[in-house]
Amino acid sequence: MDLLIVSGLSGAGKTVALRTLEDIGYYCIDNLPLFLLRELALGLRRTHLNAGTETRQGAAVGIDARNQPDVLADLPRLSDELREQGIACRIIFLHADTHTLIRRFSETRRKHPLTGGGLSLAEAIERECELLEPLGRIAEIRIDTTHTNVHELRDLVRERLGGAVQAAVLLQSFGFKNGVPEGVDFVFDVRCLPNPHWQEDLRRLSGRDTPVIAFLERSPEVGEMCADMQGFLDRWIPRFETDGRSYLTIAVGCTGGQHRSVYVVESLSRHLQAQGHRVLVRHRELP
Repeated sequence: MDLLIVSGLSGAGKTVALRTLEDIGYYCIDNLPLFLLRELALGLRRTHLNAGTETRQGAAVGIDARNQPDVLADLPRLSDELREQGIACRIIFLHADTHTLIRRFSETRRKHPLTGGGLSLAEAIERECELLEPLGRIAEIRIDTTHTNVHELRDLVRERLGGAVQAAVLLQSFGFKNGVPEGVDFVFDVRCLPNPHWQEDLRRLSGRDTPVIAFLERSPEVGEMCADMQGFLDRWIPRFETDGRSYLTIAVGCTGGQHRSVYVVESLSRHLQAQGHRVLVRHRELP
């Protein structure tokens, strides 16, 4: 099992790094007390072994300077112990220069975790550097976030770990007569296609039934519409994934949400799955 220990100076982007790791499949826990790390790692390893397969990349744990100094100093020994037990333990350390950290805290108005006890912000950052220095010294991955924004840091984390986000695509059919679904990224209107509703023997069927499929596939414009939508999604879904989107919702509507939109959603689902995408399908108006 892969265990990542994510640490670094407050304001250097630990939360962004953990969210990025979660997006690429890691089980993430932030601000874990270090005395629980060994039990957590061994427990997760037993779970993976008992399951017979690893459903996730591994685990990522956020560690900060609120741990006791002697506990932090013991982390190199603990990480070596976990490696001896078959856990691939690596440390990611995020840092930035003091001026940048002070500016970030001032802009967000967040409280530094060590500013209690009469320490100023600059003094708290200096104390944090001293406490975390042992981790930074042994870290396998060090990332300087002084000149990076959130998006650049996310890309750096993915690049260093060789991971990429694959967006889960939700395809939903609906009927315009019942309103457009909320929270969707794209809405396609297929009411211009031939309507099976006007054939009595097809009226009670849906776009998943063979007679309706045969009716729609006899119309060239249905194939043209599906091909155009497939081309659009083939081009733009990877761009959304590059931008870090974990979910993309696409709604396809016809008048009643029973025939044309259902057929098109099923067609798009087969195409996207063949391209290797994770696809979820919902037909809002069908029982």
